[in-house]
Amino acid sequence: MYRILLADDEGIVLDSLKMIIHKNFPEEFQIETARTGRDVIELAEVFRPDIAFMDIQMPGINGIDAMREIKKINTNIIFVVLTAYDRFEYAKESANLGVFEYMNKPFTADAIIEVLNRVIRKINSNRKKRSDDLKIREKMETVTPIIETGFVYSIMFEEFSEDEVENYKQLLELDCENGCMMVFAVGEDQKGSQMTNAVGAGVKIQKFYAKIREQIHECWRNAIVGSIISSRIPVFLPQDKPKMDYEERIEMIDRNRELARNLFKLTDCKFRIGIGSTVKLRDSLRSYEESINALANSVGSVAHVDDMPLSCQYDDEYPVELEGQLFESLRAADVETCKRLAADFFDWMIQAYGETEPAVRVKTIEFVLWAEHEAYLVGAMKYHFTDRSDYLLRVTSAENNSSLRDWFVGKFRDACSKIATKQENHENHVVAEAKAFIQKNFGNDISLDELSRVLNLSPYYFSKLFKEETGMTFMEYLTNLRLDRAKDLLKNSNLTMKEICSDIGYGDPNYFSRIFKKNLGMTPTEYRELN
Repeated sequence: MYRILLADDEGIVLDSLKMIIHKNFPEEFQIETARTGRDVIELAEVFRPDIAFMDIQMPGINGIDAMREIKKINTNIIFVVLTAYDRFEYAKESANLGVFEYMNKPFTADAIIEVLNRVIRKINSNRKKRSDDLKIREKMETVTPIIETGFVYSIMFEEFSEDEVENYKQLLELDCENGCMMVFAVGEDQKGSQMTNAVGAGVKIQKFYAKIREQIHECWRNAIVGSIISSRIPVFLPQDKPKMDYEERIEMIDRNRELARNLFKLTDCKFRIGIGSTVKLRDSLRSYEESINALANSVGSVAHVDDMPLSCQYDDEYPVELEGQLFESLRAADVETCKRLAADFFDWMIQAYGETEPAVRVKTIEFVLWAEHEAYLVGAMKYHFTDRSDYLLRVTSAENNSSLRDWFVGKFRDACSKIATKQENHENHVVAEAKAFIQKNFGNDISLDELSRVLNLSPYYFSKLFKEETGMTFMEYLTNLRLDRAKDLLKNSNLTMKEICSDIGYGDPNYFSRIFKKNLGMTPTEYRELN
């Protein structure tokens, strides 16, 4: 059923249109009529038509103005304009109103029927699109919390690659490089900085999770909300700037205090909200830890780390980001980048504090020891107590900044190279062990999960490592090995297809034949005949 509104000041026109519609579209249209601009506007508000046939020249408010008013309350309406004048006189004015068709009077029944058929197709198409959009939205309402949770925990626990983060950002339509972590801690009540019966309250709020997410999004439209873990909900809040100014921090605290009160009304549980500092995505774990520490060191319903003496404070000119990038490149075993950033940091020290030479030399020793400590932690270097006994003398007796710079950069290069070698040796060993296992067992029904268990690695990590080292997935490598063995048997033995399948680990000859043809462009029988 379609609702159609006929607007014309001539009764004969209205009667003609009604007769054509009733005769050619029986029981398909619900019809209302109006003779003035005011009437059509008021009727459109109540009737909510799908289609409106509009005369331009009507008493009082003209058709153009009437359409403009109707469009404000019904954006999906389709207009068909009726006029006794040349349409170019008003086409420009009505262009932005989405007029579907212009019809000159007098019109024929065939013309009206043809237009209505096209309008019906458009309405049906629009309705289907709206229905499909609602279905997608409904599915997204289910999927989005899962995506948000995946994003929050990947950046919190640093279990991500740059590609994975970009995929999450695209799915969430997120365009930011900075943000802060918030943690929502729940309990039955609060005693000092602790929440009472936190576990019980965490169980209780599970049933309110969807409503809690709504409340958080009402307060922070672009917040990314994680799932409930025990009695905490981690939330990532994107930020446009790398640092939050004082006024923004105060506003954030005030809004979160109101949010905590609203969540109490919703769940009958007490909420406290900790807020970490604004950081790069890769440093989100630090911001999360800051939010936890802020709650532990305060008794308020909302605690911001910048209000607590908890985080390291730097001089305004200190290159915090450069320091972070330097040690990130070290941990990532990116030797060339590490060398470049180490040189940049040393140059900054000389430029900023060259006159305070002892401070530069102390910082040089501090950073070299820190870099080597990172290598010790991952097993890339073996610790010997006396290995660094000459460092103090080496730094204090350096003849000039140039020689000290070379030593500083060289130590970072050595530590980074050892981390890279350690990673490479580990990866080569793992892949070599995997290849040996596959070579020995490819005639059996082996799987990625089974091989990962043998190597004591997660299937995800092993699969990624194997592909990076060999250029093939585990299954591609296994298939190639099996097919090479099959080709040899087809050429140099009289084994039946069933026997060959059994030898190379395929239980179904038909499946083996499909795999063989897909990879070699011919069936096993054709291959044997050619060879």
